[in-house]
Amino acid sequence: MSNFYSDPLIITTAPNGAYKQLSDHPQVPLTAENLARTAKQCLDAGASMLHLHIRDAQGAHSLDVQGYRDATAAVRAAVGQEMVLQITSEAAKVYQAPEQMAMVQALRPEAVSVGLREFDQPEIGEKGLADFFAGLVREKVMTQVILYDVKDLQRWQDLRQRGVIPDAPWFLLFVLGRYTAGQTSSPTDLVPFVHAHTTGEPWAVCAFGATEHACVTAAASLGGHVRVGFENNLFLKNGQVAPDNAALVTQAAEATRSLGRPVATAAQIRERFGA
Repeated sequence: MSNFYSDPLIITTAPNGAYKQLSDHPQVPLTAENLARTAKQCLDAGASMLHLHIRDAQGAHSLDVQGYRDATAAVRAAVGQEMVLQITSEAAKVYQAPEQMAMVQALRPEAVSVGLREFDQPEIGEKGLADFFAGLVREKVMTQVILYDVKDLQRWQDLRQRGVIPDAPWFLLFVLGRYTAGQTSSPTDLVPFVHAHTTGEPWAVCAFGATEHACVTAAASLGGHVRVGFENNLFLKNGQVAPDNAALVTQAAEATRSLGRPVATAAQIRERFGA
């Protein structure tokens, strides 16, 4: 059995999300230029993947294909090939599954995150899910499947075991807690996911509030990977407001190294997931 402490840990930065505004923190990046600057800072701090959202002219969540092309081009100019660029397909109470799928198919990004429960809808059906995920495999889009609770995980595993979702190097994200005001996650929120996870995919966690750091450290110690950033949390481990996203990445990188795990590079991620 391999020692997962030798497994390079993937640090993803999620610097903005669908809802955060400058009123929440002046360093939330809302433009392509600011996303690029933030990405470079987070790369230098130890992140090898960027989970990015874009906004429209009014600062609202957007899945605009050209907007994504502009943002990813700006980020790529800042970080080169040293970060994997993962776009979100999140509905954020604005989009429906057919629109989300159409965006991903038109954009053909390097990497994408997909909320299973958002796509697993009656109007899509299992045939639609099968076709969509088969397309992701065909286009070699590195795909992270977002799971909000154990029920989501069990549904994912059922779809895989019945062959609805094809075999591929999928990456899972366990969300510890909920997107609610004042939400604070706990490392114990991870335990049910770990016990229920039987299909072997690599996984990461994201968490809410100042306990984000404790949660990602717990994940790292159990062989998982981590996502940190202002999308879910604005606070350092000491409870103070973080000066920027890079400070949260620095914390995660330090915790990873303290466990004896190396931090993954973008090249290692691409090799692992075939992106």
